[in-house]
Amino acid sequence: MCVQYLTTVNVEWVKTRFDLDLPASTAHDVFPTYPGPIVLKSHHTQRTAIGMARFGLLPSWAKDDAFGRKTYNARAETVAVKPSYKNAWVKRHYALALADTFYEPCYESGKAVRTAIKQSNGEPMAIASIWDTWTEPESGELIVSFSMLTIDASGHPVMQRMHKPEDEKRTPLVLATNQFNDWLNADPEIVTSMLNWTLMPELVCQRSLKNKTL
Repeated sequence: MCVQYLTTVNVEWVKTRFDLDLPASTAHDVFPTYPGPIVLKSHHTQRTAIGMARFGLLPSWAKDDAFGRKTYNARAETVAVKPSYKNAWVKRHYALALADTFYEPCYESGKAVRTAIKQSNGEPMAIASIWDTWTEPESGELIVSFSMLTIDASGHPVMQRMHKPEDEKRTPLVLATNQFNDWLNADPEIVTSMLNWTLMPELVCQRSLKNKTL
């Protein structure tokens, strides 16, 4: 699971990987309903774009934006059938959420220690996500929102260490560089084959610099 992450500030990496300009944002530390940058690709024009979207997917039928507090993570096993996500999945609204770090609680000390998860090579992470649009009832504003895909992490060398010992082990699906285009091109068969932690780049964890417990 991922409830908090840091959006990437690596402008050069975004430009090199996607030939896109990272949008300016004051919300670097992201929680559900906060904005974060995502990359997506139009199936009609084949154009790749980047923009800010709310963390926590809002289906078209959501009554208000508070709904996104419950939909920031979508389980890969059920994303195609859950009412909150299935419209985005059927429409092949696949996206990449760009992060430098995400946080999880580690209980190995007996307490929940806030732990930072990063790529071992120091590069930003592109996390497999889905997106959708929602119309704000009062203003008519069209809002883009997203959820990160999570997969079973019971065998992952780093992510199986997170959360309480009795809790299910999950991880956001961090994609390797050679998977970016496959995910954005939205071929359902290829995407389904990518839902596996053994294909993920190497991750490392470290106790948060703030030395907080959750």
